[in-house]
Amino acid sequence: MRMNLQAAYAGTRPAEVLFDAKVTTAPHFFYGTKTHHMHEEFDASTAAGPVDVIDNVGLAPRVPVQPGDHIEVKGEMVHDPDNVPVVHWTHRDPAGRHEDGFIRFQGRVYA
Repeated sequence: MRMNLQAAYAGTRPAEVLFDAKVTTAPHFFYGTKTHHMHEEFDASTAAGPVDVIDNVGLAPRVPVQPGDHIEVKGEMVHDPDNVPVVHWTHRDPAGRHEDGFIRFQGRVYA
């Protein structure tokens, strides 16, 4: 179930969200030890506050964003008490057990 961005940001439970954001850092890449896929990670600014966007590029194409770019994101927001919220599941779920997400950039959907 999708939740309002402000409510999800203020909450503590995982929530499906859809929001516009401005990219604030260049992407960096890392290997997910649990997923065994490469991921891209970048920070973004939303109306509710900053978020850390993590996209599994083993399941979705790399999004060629740079600081200052505007994006639309659909994914799952999770909270870490010591950090800004993370938004992941920004791609399709090949197993069909999780709601699909995406990142829209310059009119193209990366899922």
